[in-house]
Amino acid sequence: METPERRYMLDNDGAEAPDRFAVLARRYDAHTRDCLDRLGLAPGARCLEVGAGAGSVAAWMADRVAPDGSVLATDLKPAPSTTPRANLAVRRHDIVRDPLPEGEFDIAHARLVLMHLPDRLTALANMVRALRPGGGLLVEDFALAHAPVLETPDTESTALFAEVHDAFVRVMAGAGADIRWAERSFAAAREVGLTDLRTSVFTETWRGGGDGIALHRVNTRQLRTELVQGGVAPERLERFWALLDDPAFAVTSYSLVSVWGRKPLRPQLI
Repeated sequence: METPERRYMLDNDGAEAPDRFAVLARRYDAHTRDCLDRLGLAPGARCLEVGAGAGSVAAWMADRVAPDGSVLATDLKPAPSTTPRANLAVRRHDIVRDPLPEGEFDIAHARLVLMHLPDRLTALANMVRALRPGGGLLVEDFALAHAPVLETPDTESTALFAEVHDAFVRVMAGAGADIRWAERSFAAAREVGLTDLRTSVFTETWRGGGDGIALHRVNTRQLRTELVQGGVAPERLERFWALLDDPAFAVTSYSLVSVWGRKPLRPQLI
């Protein structure tokens, strides 16, 4: 049985999960692919994808490293792959508790994983341990607390968005997510021994009725019960979802903070 602090509110098998994965892939995969290329992903690489979700990044990595490279995609609840590949293996795995082969991978990646784990430093260290010397690690998480309104039809709409979004953040934090982890991930990467650290932040405008803003809809629909229990009236949620369709409303997307670095070729002396 999962302990409360390990509960992941936006579960892979939730009814809204396929829509969430689709939005994340359309809005963020291009940025992730760019960061992986900058890290040095190339044909022949052995790759680890942690928290693979629906597998869009893992599938792209498998294509990128073919024909001689391979990808191991792990998740607590792996989603069925719609595009299986001979060089892509999928495994049920807990990055905090379950072992990985040491010194095995050239590239490791985790997106929107560490912020949800109370033992995130252990998970980060486990991924570093799985890298070969000189291997690269990319970790990416949302700056979840930061979603400012850019344009609004009226001041009440701004207050409504803030009310629901703040309640969503409280639910996530209550389940163990660190909404400010992204701001600390660079320092954490150095703490676990990565060197040659780099970072990149991706953000864009999400307008009502557009593709990206649908992420707010699928997330809050999946957590509807928890949001109502937390004090958001059902009619306020309905008005919030209607607001997300209004082209006169616009917000800044969740900023995806990407941090990457390398495992030293030789053990560091302390």
